Formats: sequence, C-alpha cells, structure tokens
Amino acid sequence: MKSLPNHLTISRFWMTAVMMVCMTLDFPYARIAALIIFIIASVTDALDGYLARNFFGVTSFGKLMDPLADKVLVCAAFVGFVELGSIAAWMVVVIIAREFMVTGMRLLMIEKGIVMPAGPWGKIKTTVQMLAICLYFFGLIWESPYLPMPGTAFAWWLGLGAALLTAWSGIVYFWKERHTIWEKEG
Repeated sequence: MKSLPNHLTISRFWMTAVMMVCMTLDFPYARIAALIIFIIASVTDALDGYLARNFFGVTSFGKLMDPLADKVLVCAAFVGFVELGSIAAWMVVVIIAREFMVTGMRLLMIEKGIVMPAGPWGKIKTTVQMLAICLYFFGLIWESPYLPMPGTAFAWWLGLGAALLTAWSGIVYFWKERHTIWEKEG
C-alpha cells in the first residue's frame, strides 16, 4: 500500500484515455462521462500529492510522473476541444509548447541536482486550465449563452485567457531560473 499515491498518478493516464474516448463518442451522456472522469482525475492530482507528502512519502517516480500525468490530462482535454470546435488549435499549441518546455527544463535541472516545485504562477495556471476545461465541457453538454459553447466568443476568449496565462507562467518560470538554465557545464 506504500505506493498508493503512485497508483493514483498512474490512474490519471488511464482516466485520460477513457476521457478522450468519451469526448469523441457521439452518444447520450458521453460528454457528461468525460467531464466526470476529468473531475475525478483532477481530484486524484490533489489527493496523490497530499498522501505522498503526509503519509506515504514522496518518491522519485512521483516527482517525475505526477506532473507528467497532469500535463497529459490537461493537454489531451484541450486537444479534444480543438476537434470539437471549442478552442482554436494555435491556443492549444501555445499551452502544449509551454508544458513541454517547462517539463524539459525540469528534467535538465534534475540532472543538475535541482528539483523545482511548482511555483505560484504554475499553480494558478493549472487551476485556471482545469476550470476552463470544466467550462468547455459544460458548453458541450448544456446549451446556454453563459457557457463557452463551440464557436462562441466566450469559448474563444476563455481559450485566449488560458493560453496567455499558460504562456505567462512559463515566462515567469524561465525568468526565475535563467541563471540555472544558462549556467555553464563542467
């Protein structure tokens, strides 16, 4: 049972796959199922970290795979929304590019013996991304002018806000770590 947090992390990869299938199926309640799976996966993100820090211990596997599972979940949802017409592809490319760049930087820093926890802007970014994803799901499930239904101005502005905040959090991350990043080897 010592690896419960790691099992929760791995479960997010499986839930992401099932969520994507539900997003693309065209039958009643498929999108509601995708939303429920996304919410459960998001809760496991908070739960596995809490359990690891307070009861089971933080593992090297968890340090690497937990943020990766989060990024896969979020990026997969946004890619699904491109296919469904909820968000522009270029906005999702900005989001995915930032996630790849920061993950690459983290791996480089781990190689230098530095583990970088998520900063305040990264946490805000993740929260906003997850809220935006829930709103996009609501816009697919329920017809309302108060929800970001595909092709609406609300959906476009929500995507723009998520993309800009994601880019900004990456800029802050790189600026804060610029000396470590450009430090000469050997």
